[in-house]
Amino acid sequence: MDIERFTELADRLMERVPEPVLEGLNGGVAIRRNAMRDKADPKDVYIMGEYVTDPVMGCYVVIYYGSFRALLEGEPDSVWEEELWETIRHELRHHLEDRAGESDLDREDEEQLYELRKRGPRKQT
Repeated sequence: MDIERFTELADRLMERVPEPVLEGLNGGVAIRRNAMRDKADPKDVYIMGEYVTDPVMGCYVVIYYGSFRALLEGEPDSVWEEELWETIRHELRHHLEDRAGESDLDREDEEQLYELRKRGPRKQT
């Protein structure tokens, strides 16, 4: 899937999101071409998206097309759509929790990263 189709898919998926969920997300959703990784993570672990709060720019979600491409190249569009929808929902949950002063998902993410880092890279078969 090329970035243009990916962006169109993200736009269509965002139409599913109820307006109240988007309240305060003044920067919307941005698609970036690059893949995103944390050097501490195994080589097969990518950051698919992130929720950003910035005192100047406000609140927004970034989706990393390159991360999707690195993990899903060759997969059918339905797999891309499922993963993108899951990522959008995940980042919007961060937004909702941030607005509510909660951080449950942050803790879940940290636990998941801890387990992935402990596991190390998957062996190629």
